[in-house]
Amino acid sequence: MRRSTTADQIKQLILTRDLKPGDLLPTEAELCETLGVSRSSVREAMRTLATLDIVEVRYGHGTFVGGMSLDPMVEALVFRGVLSPDGSMEALREVVEVRVALDLALADLVVARASAGGADADALRSLVAEMVRRADRGESFLEADRAFHTTLFAATGNRLAEQLVGAFWDVHTAVIPLLEIPMPDDIRQTAVAHGEMLDAALAGDVEAYRKAVISHYEPLQRSLAAEATRG
Repeated sequence: MRRSTTADQIKQLILTRDLKPGDLLPTEAELCETLGVSRSSVREAMRTLATLDIVEVRYGHGTFVGGMSLDPMVEALVFRGVLSPDGSMEALREVVEVRVALDLALADLVVARASAGGADADALRSLVAEMVRRADRGESFLEADRAFHTTLFAATGNRLAEQLVGAFWDVHTAVIPLLEIPMPDDIRQTAVAHGEMLDAALAGDVEAYRKAVISHYEPLQRSLAAEATRG
């Protein structure tokens, strides 16, 4: 059985006191007294928890409960994706496969909520139009792409799903430039497929939504396959 650390004790204190992101934590001296540990132990624990976004140290103001974002996971996966030249392409392929799996697995929930009026249809249509315009000019549309996926998944009301979709999107878009993978020639298909996903979701058509999801990833997957063959 793993021995409880000071970091574990601080996490338990956050839970016990029902603290929320942004709430002020006890001072270092108070934590030492409450937990029965040394200042060095508290400081080391805070450094560990800060890297995980569980706490946020604001110098001159105190230590607060962090935002609990998935940023540490994103950074670790990006590093994993470029760590080994031999395995980096395979790592990226795995990330894309996870993105596809998430989109397909949550298709029923996305479509149910979107067709019931839970999605910001106007904002999503505007993002699709921007992506198509940029694709027609041979430009990338990364910001609009990410905003589309997170906005669409926000309609599910599942905050974790929304964060995971955004996190894995961040990983693959961070790794692609590092591996110098060119933009797919048929990038317009990706842009148009976003519109097909939206239309299907709003219409309550799960099967059409799943087909659009697959179409959306096809150019990227072909590009990855081509690069793997070249390598």
